[in-house]
Amino acid sequence: MEVKKQAKKMRDALQQFVYKIINPLIHCMIKIGITPNMVTTIGFLGNVAGACVLVYAGIHADTDPYKLIGWAGGIIFISSLFDMMDGQVARLGNMTSTFGAMYDSVLDRYSELVTLGGICFCLIGHGYLIGAVITFAALIGSLMVSYVRARAEGLGLECKIGFMQRPERVVLTSLGLLICGVTATCATNLQFDAMLILIVPMGFIAIFANVTAFARIEYSRRQLMKNKMRN
Repeated sequence: MEVKKQAKKMRDALQQFVYKIINPLIHCMIKIGITPNMVTTIGFLGNVAGACVLVYAGIHADTDPYKLIGWAGGIIFISSLFDMMDGQVARLGNMTSTFGAMYDSVLDRYSELVTLGGICFCLIGHGYLIGAVITFAALIGSLMVSYVRARAEGLGLECKIGFMQRPERVVLTSLGLLICGVTATCATNLQFDAMLILIVPMGFIAIFANVTAFARIEYSRRQLMKNKMRN
């Protein structure tokens, strides 16, 4: 329990540090009339663009995919910053809304679908079938983490436990792509397959996202039992 508290404190501190850096930009965006939903949409379109680059790399299987993988990682990493900006624009600009929260959550799910789907397609195109299966398992886990939380909240429970939440998944995915592309492009004689730099983070997400989903199911079950006993 103490470890979880420390991890949450570190995560919150990092988030506040990032906010201090981006807040001047946020204020400029508010002044020129940019709304939270616009920011959310831009982030989603960026993820779609990154996924399209990965699909292109998968279609052209006879070419070196690593430059394209690196570019996709950079695009997705930059797009992920908009996931933090939209909420901050809403808070600082006093533009929070129920629809905005729903819109953000829905596009977050679409972003993960297209990103991980693009990685699957790229890996299949270059013959990494096991890597594609691992990425598909990561996709399932990512969706189920969010789905279990949504169902729990629909039952009146707060369910935010678990390690592999969206920020961790986005960081692992985007950095895995970026480092894979840069390493394979810049290194002259690697002693291992550079695609492992991408597949290994997908494996972490596949394992820990699904563990988090089941942990949330068990947590919700216990909370519902406690509520039933109280009543």
